[in-house]
Amino acid sequence: MTDFFALGPQETKDLLPFDELIEALRSGFVEGCEAPLRHHHTIKIPNDPDATLLLMPAWNSEQLGGIKLVNVNPGNADRGKAALSASYLLFDTKTGHHLAMLDGGEITARRTAAASALAASYLANPEAETLLVVGGGRLGSNLPYAYRAVRPIKNVIVWGRNLEKSKALVRKLKQDGFNASASAYLKHAVEEADIITCATLSKEPLVKGDWLQPGQHLDLIGGFTPLMRETDDQAILRSSVFIDTDGAFSESGDIIDPIKNGVLSKEEVKADLSQLCNKKHSGRQTAEEITLFKAVGTALEDLAAATLAYRKFTGRRNSA
Repeated sequence: MTDFFALGPQETKDLLPFDELIEALRSGFVEGCEAPLRHHHTIKIPNDPDATLLLMPAWNSEQLGGIKLVNVNPGNADRGKAALSASYLLFDTKTGHHLAMLDGGEITARRTAAASALAASYLANPEAETLLVVGGGRLGSNLPYAYRAVRPIKNVIVWGRNLEKSKALVRKLKQDGFNASASAYLKHAVEEADIITCATLSKEPLVKGDWLQPGQHLDLIGGFTPLMRETDDQAILRSSVFIDTDGAFSESGDIIDPIKNGVLSKEEVKADLSQLCNKKHSGRQTAEEITLFKAVGTALEDLAAATLAYRKFTGRRNSA
């Protein structure tokens, strides 16, 4: 029987440095895998916002597969607890043997930030130095480090509904060498940034298209249901739109609503992340172009991250 490993949050995090993880995702999108559409289930909770249960399976030609179980409970914000809880089970597809259980929260937070940075390696201006993080939660706190792996990010502006939480993230970023600041004025922060990345659970547009400046890259990664929006239709009109997978057409309010409103068609979406990684689309075309990337996440990313972590862990163990 194959050994089984359970890796906690810190172990999982330490096994997924962003430079290696971004390249693992790039390889994953080039090689592809079987990733059925995730299962979405709404859980009604009395006196709380609806919760969501997500099940995300995937398997590849290297005889590895996995499934992530995610619970998203927005009501936890009022309890001072994380909104997202997740676990990832990696298995051998040939034998069915379970190989490892990894912390799904770290898998999700790090692969999501890494996927955004991967997209930005094709879509953001090469000289982009100023990053605006909209949303100062767990995912948002990872984004500056992921983006620094692909662009020369020096300045980070943090905007969040909780200014004290934003300031706490700023203190951490300063310790790690960023010129960081918290902003109470989202419009002004957007106008100053080269890259705007949104990691919120908002159901109303936050970043307005009229605020966008030529040459900016807008990254939308927080919304994952048809009822969630992080930007408005004007931003879609002004941007070259890219997505991570076709799942965005059925799961993302930031794509579904503009299509419904006649602002965007499927044919006008320039490319998905697989097409970018396989060089079927060259990404940003001009320095003045406004690019927009909408991600809903894919089980391919989870599997690539879990595979990287597992191989590094077993490699270290075998060499010890």
